[in-house]
Amino acid sequence: MRRSTLGALGLAVAGTLVLTGCKDGNEELAPTQPSSPAGASQAAPSTGASGAPSASAPAPGAPAAGAKGAAKPGQQYKIGEAAEFPFTSGKTSGQIALTVTNIEQGQLADLDAMKLGDKVKGKVPYYIHYTVKNTGTTDLSFTSVSHIKGLLGDGSEAQDLYVIGKFAKCEDSSMPKGFTNGQTQTACVVALAPSADTKVSGAKYWGDPFALKDGLTWK
Repeated sequence: MRRSTLGALGLAVAGTLVLTGCKDGNEELAPTQPSSPAGASQAAPSTGASGAPSASAPAPGAPAAGAKGAAKPGQQYKIGEAAEFPFTSGKTSGQIALTVTNIEQGQLADLDAMKLGDKVKGKVPYYIHYTVKNTGTTDLSFTSVSHIKGLLGDGSEAQDLYVIGKFAKCEDSSMPKGFTNGQTQTACVVALAPSADTKVSGAKYWGDPFALKDGLTWK
């Protein structure tokens, strides 16, 4: 599914809260309705550390987890495994290896400074940490690989929280200058569990070249 951001940014994303974070702590918020469920999942991450993935068989006809070669739509990985695929950002095309390294449970108080009030009341932030490695020959400086969302234990999508600006708990960075072959960058996205009884147990990449197809999942 294609997504774009809302409010100060443009069109709405289903199940997304969009923030504008500034150095002085002022933010703007635009909520939308939760998105529809995706495939089922049973894994759950440990608090404040890497989530221990549970064994989960791929859907019939889906590529095997961790299969070698270029990643294919619907392919499933364990947290810590790399998925390599062609990547395009605007007019720039290259090759990257994407790895979800850790799903960390945050605290309700983490969101207090953003002054979101009832819009996030009772919701628990989870921080999906990942790395991007340039495995091709194209300079990917200043591109962004952020099309990652959280998955709840039942396979439905967690609500996203896009922060534009600084959020010390989870910084989403564009690729730096000189991001050429062999360079690796770390980044993070925020997903919200609806309550303390529900966990973000997996992650899904839905960007290019999988925007109109089944994405890649980590559990």
